Amino acid sequence: MREAALRSHRQAGLARLYSASALACLLACGVLTAPALAQDVTDVARKVPSGSQMLLAADTLVYNNDNQTVTAIGGVQIDYGGNKLVAQRVVYDRNTKRLVASGNVEIVNSDGTKINSQHIDITDDFADGFVNALRVETPEKAYFAAESAERMGGVLTTFHNGVYTACEPCEDKPDKAPTWRIKARKIIWNGEKKTVRFENANFEFFGFPLAYLPAFEIADPTVKRKSGFLIPSIGYNNRLGVGVKVPYYFALSPTYDLTVTGSGYTKQGFLGEAEWRQRFNNGQYTLKLAGINQQDPGAFRDFAAFPGGYNVNSGPAGDPNKFRGMMGTKGQFAINPRWDFGWDILLQTDKNFSRTYTIEGYNDAVHQSSVYLTGLNDRNYFDVRAMRFQVQENTPDGNVASRSDKQPWVLPSLDYAYIPDMSVAGGQLSFNVNARIIRRDDLDQAYFTPYVPGSGVQRVRGIEGESGRLTAEAEWKRTFTTDGGLQLTPLLALQGDVDYLNASSASLTAVNQMATNVGAADDMRSSFARYMATAGLEMRWPVLFSMTGSSHIVEPMAQVFMRPNEQYVGGLAVPNEDAQSFVFDATTLFERDKFSGYDRVEGGSRANVGFRYSGAYDNGWGTNAIFGQSYQLGGRNSFDSPDLVNAGADSGLETSTSDYVGLVGFSSPSGFSGSLSGRFDEQTFEVRRAEVKAAYSGLPVSLSAKYAFIQAQPLYGFTTDRHEVTLGASTHLAENWRVFGTGTYDLQQSVLVKDGVGFAYNDSCFTYLMTYSESRDINTKEVSQNVGFNLSFRTLGDFGSSQSSIDSIQ
Repeated sequence: MREAALRSHRQAGLARLYSASALACLLACGVLTAPALAQDVTDVARKVPSGSQMLLAADTLVYNNDNQTVTAIGGVQIDYGGNKLVAQRVVYDRNTKRLVASGNVEIVNSDGTKINSQHIDITDDFADGFVNALRVETPEKAYFAAESAERMGGVLTTFHNGVYTACEPCEDKPDKAPTWRIKARKIIWNGEKKTVRFENANFEFFGFPLAYLPAFEIADPTVKRKSGFLIPSIGYNNRLGVGVKVPYYFALSPTYDLTVTGSGYTKQGFLGEAEWRQRFNNGQYTLKLAGINQQDPGAFRDFAAFPGGYNVNSGPAGDPNKFRGMMGTKGQFAINPRWDFGWDILLQTDKNFSRTYTIEGYNDAVHQSSVYLTGLNDRNYFDVRAMRFQVQENTPDGNVASRSDKQPWVLPSLDYAYIPDMSVAGGQLSFNVNARIIRRDDLDQAYFTPYVPGSGVQRVRGIEGESGRLTAEAEWKRTFTTDGGLQLTPLLALQGDVDYLNASSASLTAVNQMATNVGAADDMRSSFARYMATAGLEMRWPVLFSMTGSSHIVEPMAQVFMRPNEQYVGGLAVPNEDAQSFVFDATTLFERDKFSGYDRVEGGSRANVGFRYSGAYDNGWGTNAIFGQSYQLGGRNSFDSPDLVNAGADSGLETSTSDYVGLVGFSSPSGFSGSLSGRFDEQTFEVRRAEVKAAYSGLPVSLSAKYAFIQAQPLYGFTTDRHEVTLGASTHLAENWRVFGTGTYDLQQSVLVKDGVGFAYNDSCFTYLMTYSESRDINTKEVSQNVGFNLSFRTLGDFGSSQSSIDSIQ
């Protein structure tokens, strides 16, 4: 036996050993001269790029040509094709083609997986090996530990007496049991099939064994999609009973998949769901189907609300309502970088199925089905869409309170906006175009008392028939700043409309009745054109006050708009479909046109006067405020001109001198914030509308409170004052434990509209939520109850109720 040894100072050794291609050559020769290792070389080809060189660093390198071994001792570092090994001692046997590393061994594979052990026996291609007392950390922060392990073919790792968890070890107490872990006699990690199989396993929670599992399998932590059962979920509803959902996922292709879900409800039976998803290079779409044969439709019957004793969920008395179902589809595709095409469509056997059974993606109170085309390029925006609003409610068809049947088809709605790059006369020019065609099959009219006792129609919210409108608007404005800091912004605007209407005889009769009730002229027309020209001037004078520890900006502001009267008002000529919702407050004080849509346009000369304020303090506090009033200077006041829905009535703008509007707010670095906003009578300063908000966000407690008051608006359909209080709270009992709750109370009706409480735990690898919530119908006082819980184990999956029910009270 001949031995040659080289020992030197570490730094000098590193310089020579990094150039020790001799070891790399020995390894390469070993691979080339060993036919038995051909399969291993194939395995390596997937992990190590061809032509990769091995780099070695060590304090001492010993060659034993008789035994065909090379030994690296002291601070050994090996880098081979992105795989790294660090150890105190490495012995390479040319005959067996194996590397034996010992002493604080760590291997970092090219995919980021870390393996730690005191002794590792592997092939020179890092594919096969036997490891004693090891710990493995994957790039996804999943952890394996075992007394020993075997690695074969570069894809299959078997852990003996192993432990698996996705919880990061505690830095202060590394020996402390993680939140959860799985101990198994054998853990088989298949890198090719992307699975982890556990045999003779025990599931431990906070160190206590909870369940024995003879054998089960989960997806590899690196896998994003794999066929198999997903974690079941469970929930409770007083009309459905206890429900258990069991989904199965089919990973059919990298571009499409299918999820089939079976749900069993103790009161209503079996619900089946299927969702198909497919992705393309330029977009994706989904298709969902669901259906059920209800076992107990009578559970939905509401004799108090509906004299017939049934609603849409149960059918007429004696009707088993044997089948209910839905089909929904969503999609979005990029035609090119500037244009998108998409849709969101819901079809169902009745108007409330998807909400009753919380079909994910389709259970909103109002679902908007639409098909759209959208374009955005530079300073151009285009959007055209067809829409149908579906109100998911219990009310039977034909009931006076039903809203769903009265919703229109919008075929289509178009918006276009353009702002030229170049300035015009030193200012900015903008263009807007809006068009819509609406068709409604049922007249939407409202009766309410005691505004006019015994009278008929008070509001016509939607015309039965078809109507259309095309609106084009141009606006120019430019800002000048004087030497004294006064900012002057002149403005010119021109808007034109073309409208047509094809109303049914029932609609014309309703309009005539309303005209009689409100003392207006019945001036409904089949077609008309109108315009609105505006010349305006805005004046702002921001003044900065700097003090010790704070700075404040006070900005007096005034606007004047000169324009003709709004055309075709005073009578009832204009169907109002998109400008029905109207609120005058501090946020709309300085709007040129305060109506919310295009069907109404503000006319007459008007001035808006007020001030804005903001303050910043060195200690982190901030304050802000707005206060002002609006004045009708001339012409007809649009807000005092009746239309089919009485928009503007009781708004605070119907008089020549408006109500006062204001808002004050503050924020603090400690988490406190609050605001007070309101509308006050211009003569008595009586509160007409108010909203108070307060919140604190911090540890261990977060609080929120909101009070809203709206004075009666009989012309607008609200005959009594409205008072509502909402409270919410959340507190951390410990680092990861939290209790929360919320409630909304209607002071006028003396009804707790909704309330709920919840309990939660959350850390890096485990989440637990449990909630209980109630909601009540303001009119019938009927109570709906929901109980939900959710367990989420990182890398294992979720178990419990749907997330939507949990979020409903937070």
